Amino acid sequence: MSATLDLSLLTGHGEPQLEDSLAPPLPPLEPEFVDPVAPPAPETLGELGLPASLLEQLILKLLFSRGEMMGRDLAMALGVRFSMIDPVLETLKRQHLASVKRALGLGAVTAVFELSDAGRAQAREHMETNQYMGAVPVPMEQYVAQIAKQKRPAGWLTPEKLTNAYRRMVVTQRILSQIGPAVAAGKSLLIYGQPGNGKTFLAEALVNLDEDVVYVPSAVICQGNIIRVFDPVQHRKIEDEEPVTTLSSGPGYDRRWVKCRRPFLISGGELTMGMLDLSFNPTSKVYEAPFHMKANNGIYMIDDFGRQGVSTAEVLNRWIVPMEQRMDYLTFLSGGKMVVPFETFLIFSTNLKPEQLGDEAFLRRIQYKMLLRSPEREEFTEIFNRFCAERDLPYESEMLEHFLGRHYGPGGKAFRRCHPRDMVSHAIDMIRFDGLEYRLTEELMERAWESCFTEEVE
Repeated sequence: MSATLDLSLLTGHGEPQLEDSLAPPLPPLEPEFVDPVAPPAPETLGELGLPASLLEQLILKLLFSRGEMMGRDLAMALGVRFSMIDPVLETLKRQHLASVKRALGLGAVTAVFELSDAGRAQAREHMETNQYMGAVPVPMEQYVAQIAKQKRPAGWLTPEKLTNAYRRMVVTQRILSQIGPAVAAGKSLLIYGQPGNGKTFLAEALVNLDEDVVYVPSAVICQGNIIRVFDPVQHRKIEDEEPVTTLSSGPGYDRRWVKCRRPFLISGGELTMGMLDLSFNPTSKVYEAPFHMKANNGIYMIDDFGRQGVSTAEVLNRWIVPMEQRMDYLTFLSGGKMVVPFETFLIFSTNLKPEQLGDEAFLRRIQYKMLLRSPEREEFTEIFNRFCAERDLPYESEMLEHFLGRHYGPGGKAFRRCHPRDMVSHAIDMIRFDGLEYRLTEELMERAWESCFTEEVE
């Protein structure tokens, strides 16, 4: 017997009849987008890479801290699916360490759990080991694999993409041709030059290169030690659009990882050698990852290089091996070491002359060098025009030409990229304070000049 459906059986006629009111066939469903970089959600303890005992400890500490929690909320706090912790909760109930305080009728996922006296006693013991409470830590081998998966592919940066990143900044083709190869290669870069010429701004604009997504672990675990990696202050988290419901735990990727933009971290004069290694919190007994580890798959900038409390030689000597081998060795209090990826684009920015940082052999350790020169008159004028346009501040071009002729050029002050912003901002402050017409005049520019720059004391 044929399996084909005879439409005549539906219409009662020998020929198929189609009603005019029938809707057209639905278009085929578009395949759901799956981020190839996203770490897949683990289904088993084997895929989680950790023993059930660690889940027990984390659950006990969470319940001890919060008093009571719904099963679904426990899973969300741990960054795993409820099916992963369901058998662990059953074990805790059988051992009389936890119990169901009340149920909402949809099974254990909506049941509210609390600890027994024995459970609280055991939780306190686990808190003596460490006070970490959060997403289940990621084993080091999984972290290494994910960092490798998130590396920039060859040829990722084009001149067009670089130009677009600097569309809000006045830059010359020479600057783009200098910085482009260094960024594309992801090797270390030294930007040097006079203060006020936009070295930090030049580096920060690299954030605009793309909207790439990377995944940063809440924490990693190595040799039994927990290291926090995700930093809500330093990382730019991307909120998921998929809602979390009672029967859905949200996005399908491994929620032990936080979806972020590629990192961009900056340290300045506060940098110390201790900040370049693991930092141990004696109260929580949990380690904090150093900045360059938090910046993996992104950029780490050392601003005002050479003005830290440690010498430039100490900083660069610390990174000789990481910069060459793309891996770093971090030390635990016990003396043990762990190896972590060093997939960080290092940028050093300084106002000092290169010879003040070290000799030729020393500077050779930094792969690329770039002198950010002071702007020419035309470039300075364009910066001035753009800044005034952004502030909707009108002025006469003849006024600016006369002003520049008086204060800049031969025998005058050298052009700096920060001067238009500084002087125009001061002029706007004066307009508002004095209640003047919102227009830039030469008199205001002269007053702004005097308030921006110091004069020789007689």
